[in-house]
Amino acid sequence: MSGAQVISLGCRLNISESEQIRAMLAQEQDLVVINSCAVTSEAVRQTRQAIRRARRANPGARLLVTGCAAEVERDQIAAMPEVDGLIANTAKIDPRAWNVPADTPPKPQDRTRAFIAVQNGCDHACTFCVIPQGRGPSRSLTIAQVLGEVERHVAHGAPEVVLTGVDVTSWGHDLPDTPPLGELVRAVLSTFPELARLRMSSLDGVEIDPLLFELFASEERLMPHLHLSLQHGHDLILKRMKRRHLRRDAVELVERLVDRRPDLVVGADLIAGFPTETEEHHAANLSIIRELRIVHGHIFPYSPRPGTPAARMPQLERELIRRRAAELRAATTHVRDEWLASLVDKPQSVLAERDGTGYTPNFARVALPLGTRPGDILTVTPTKHENGLLQ
Repeated sequence: MSGAQVISLGCRLNISESEQIRAMLAQEQDLVVINSCAVTSEAVRQTRQAIRRARRANPGARLLVTGCAAEVERDQIAAMPEVDGLIANTAKIDPRAWNVPADTPPKPQDRTRAFIAVQNGCDHACTFCVIPQGRGPSRSLTIAQVLGEVERHVAHGAPEVVLTGVDVTSWGHDLPDTPPLGELVRAVLSTFPELARLRMSSLDGVEIDPLLFELFASEERLMPHLHLSLQHGHDLILKRMKRRHLRRDAVELVERLVDRRPDLVVGADLIAGFPTETEEHHAANLSIIRELRIVHGHIFPYSPRPGTPAARMPQLERELIRRRAAELRAATTHVRDEWLASLVDKPQSVLAERDGTGYTPNFARVALPLGTRPGDILTVTPTKHENGLLQ
């Protein structure tokens, strides 16, 4: 094994952190790191599965686990015979936690899209969420620190930068004078005119500040792809989740943005089968997919997480939760297919990835000609779509 093998599970923030870990451990031999996820019970199951698979593939290596599951399920993960040790989630990008020199030069991610974690942790207390237990309170990079990270990746040739975090719209709340997220986005765009694309990861719509709204509405280099941390389409369930928005807040936000920028598309996180959810509540969840035209849906079947208030609420049967999740996925697929059909026979600007596909600004996935160089941005006119892929 040349350098540590880092296996990343879960969110885009984990992807960004895994790249930093891989850079720090580039000189390590016979070391496997599992950067784990605990957002759902299924994510924890996949973490355990990844640990066992990694041990079978690397029987003589040292195997360390970090990430949210290493915090939330600490005792259970540590007790697995395949695991040699845990690294605290809050310390995983600190070289001292890995016993490597603090001045180890960070190597930019070898990706067409560079993920930059501008914020970590969360100060909110959604009743279903275990992530604050795994990542701690919200903390932000300064604008200067973010610009430094962007500069490294732009110099390395990254055509697209993705700003990510646990709760990205809370960026700046812990900094002097509490700058709005829009100020950070404007600073990135104005400092790096050569950056072709800037993309935002999941946002809490109720915290999108006026400047960020204006940039989404009018700045061509800020990608027209708004992914909302929505969670549900019924106000009563949103209240029981302890979310800070109502259904109409999301609807009005999207209506205002699409009115200004018609090519903007919406993605959203939605939870199926939250405790106490009735058929009426589920119907509202289904209908918001159509109302917002959600084409990028992340559908999560609810699962109780340890220590959360929702785990103490009246639970639904697992089979009912699975059925409702399947219905949400089917509704999203239907809306997505309609949207993809509207893009056929129209030229699309596509950023080439390394797997023979690429992404349009609004994150439609496109099959590319054989031999297309990763990182190139080219114009493609698809003639059909199949299984979520423009071709």
